[in-house]
Amino acid sequence: MTVSSAPGKVYLFGEHAVVYGEPAIPIAIERRATVTVTPRDDDRIRLRAEDLSLNGITIEYDGTSDARPNVAVPRRLLDAAFGYVNEAIEQARDALDRSAAGFDVAIESELPLGAGLGSSAAVVVAAIDAATRAHGVDLDRTELAERAYQTERTVQDGEASRADTFCSTMGGAVRVEGTDCQRIGAPDLPIVIGWDGGAGETGELVAGVRKRREQYGCIAETVGTIGNLVREGETALAADDWEELGTLMDTNHGLLSALGVSSPSLDEMVWAARDAGAAGAKLTGAGGGGCILALDDSDRTVTGLSTTPVCAEAFRADLAETGVRREDEA
Repeated sequence: MTVSSAPGKVYLFGEHAVVYGEPAIPIAIERRATVTVTPRDDDRIRLRAEDLSLNGITIEYDGTSDARPNVAVPRRLLDAAFGYVNEAIEQARDALDRSAAGFDVAIESELPLGAGLGSSAAVVVAAIDAATRAHGVDLDRTELAERAYQTERTVQDGEASRADTFCSTMGGAVRVEGTDCQRIGAPDLPIVIGWDGGAGETGELVAGVRKRREQYGCIAETVGTIGNLVREGETALAADDWEELGTLMDTNHGLLSALGVSSPSLDEMVWAARDAGAAGAKLTGAGGGGCILALDDSDRTVTGLSTTPVCAEAFRADLAETGVRREDEA
């Protein structure tokens, strides 16, 4: 039995634009998905999920990638859990050169599905690491990040970026631009997260931006503007300039709204955070519902969000300096 965990993330700047080769800066947060893997004697996969919007579900299926278990769970949630885990196992099998390897996989997660906190990336990174180690193979972090990216790329029909999986693998703050991925220095920012209790449809939102970008030249220009904003944000981050970071975060949220990926609940939480005195606030992730992040070292933003009707939960998020972590070796 092997146990690996990987952190979630928030985007300080750059989501959606990163899909088109523009830079993005995600930051790993100390909320994790933990995956426990035990090898089997057959080629079947048994998946047990807890706290992943699938409370208590256990499914078992054969080793073919097109299999779908017949269980009474909403298809969207089942596909989210099944698709990422199934492709992660396929990557592990490829790394092991064992196409018929079977696994019992148990997932526990502090990250709600589709809420913009990188739940799928965290599960995929932890699953590949645990599954390969279960057969005695230790992947280095560069290969692990690449295999995790290929997993998300397959599930998301080629629309994924390397940002989520690289950040979850490496931890800390990272800068991603196309295939160039690197950790960068960053202060331990006072991040506050508000969650509306829901989730966006990542695939639909990414496809929607692509359609608008192809149809309207101004949308393509907006994507490029986000990239330029990220570069300004990188300078402000290096200088620990909260005022500038906040202004750029506010601007980034406006640009994401222009791309059509915000929602009434996200906008309401953003304004509640700003009204409470946050230096800046924006949505994080694909949008359409889910989470926002704000910068505030006081209790005002948490309090303000907690009393906002659309906010289901407000909490602080510490920087996760460590990415993937091998819990069975601790």
